[in-house]
Amino acid sequence: MAAKKDYYEVLGINKNASDEEIKKAYRKLAKQHHPDLNKDEKAEDNFKQVSEAYEVLSDAKKRAQYDRFGHEGLNQNGGSGFGQGGFGFDFGDIFDSFFGGGFSQTRRNGPSKGADIREHTRITFEEAAFGVTKKIKINRYEDCDTCTGTGAKPGTKKEACQHCHGTGQVKVQQSTLFGSFVNVKTCDVCQGEGTIIVEKCTDCNGTGKIRKQRTIEVKIPAGIDDGQSISIRNEGGVGDKGGPNGNLIVTISVEKHKFLQRSGYDVYCRIPISFVQASLGDTIEVETLDGMIKHDIPSGTQNQTTFKLKGRGITSLRTGHRGDQIIEVVVEVPTKLNKEQKELLTKFAATFGETTSGKKKGIFK
Repeated sequence: MAAKKDYYEVLGINKNASDEEIKKAYRKLAKQHHPDLNKDEKAEDNFKQVSEAYEVLSDAKKRAQYDRFGHEGLNQNGGSGFGQGGFGFDFGDIFDSFFGGGFSQTRRNGPSKGADIREHTRITFEEAAFGVTKKIKINRYEDCDTCTGTGAKPGTKKEACQHCHGTGQVKVQQSTLFGSFVNVKTCDVCQGEGTIIVEKCTDCNGTGKIRKQRTIEVKIPAGIDDGQSISIRNEGGVGDKGGPNGNLIVTISVEKHKFLQRSGYDVYCRIPISFVQASLGDTIEVETLDGMIKHDIPSGTQNQTTFKLKGRGITSLRTGHRGDQIIEVVVEVPTKLNKEQKELLTKFAATFGETTSGKKKGIFK
């Protein structure tokens, strides 16, 4: 059996090291070699050696015996008990500096943000184009007015938890392959608060929160599109323990327009015109977001010709400028003609050298 290493050598300290130096060296090496943090195959053995050395050198009586008789002196007097009787140190203390607050010490009593509230509202096509202010009713949790959010009955106050003595944490001894460890966990009586409510507020039943209905004015910007959402800061649920309130998130549904269709920040429409209007030209009325306007159709306009009305579209969310309105004209061909109309069209076609057989050039060519 291989000889055991000198405990001082294991911890990397000299024989005159103080208790604080021993503890500091142990913490550093325990973090370095713990199997949960170090996947090297030798880490477990190194961790055992470090723990064994610390158990002896941190105990004044065992250290004196070791300094005088070495390893044999400990074995003859019952040994250190490593791996048999367990360690006498707080396991959470090992990782205190490494994890910045203790190993397995999850405290849930800090400030936390309130819940976000999601709502939905419908607006018209015109409201989406120009913006609108809507009043929306919401239900949210707020601090109870009676107890001002403490949860305690007025005239009383919270008291220190007797189970954890106000610390919010309790120590639990656990047995593992490496021995017995003292683990620190959140107190399940006060849920990590460190205090308990003796007499609860009757209005909120000790929760400190109460559900209320509020009407919030929501400014919907010009140019918003169907399915987009806007967020109103701090209009959600109240924060916990001084944390910020949540947000109100409103999703927008835009109703369809009877005449206009949206594409980005432009709007499109189709306007039927007659064969005569397309041939001779005409002035027509066009519906826009700003109302009815007049627009000139030049003579000889072909089917599916498009015209652009500058600045008659939707306001851009980014630039504030308006898009355009695109007009597509659809030339309607009459489907029911009387005898006189047919004769007139035949004579009209003849002036272009066209017959009903279509052997000559068409009038539109």
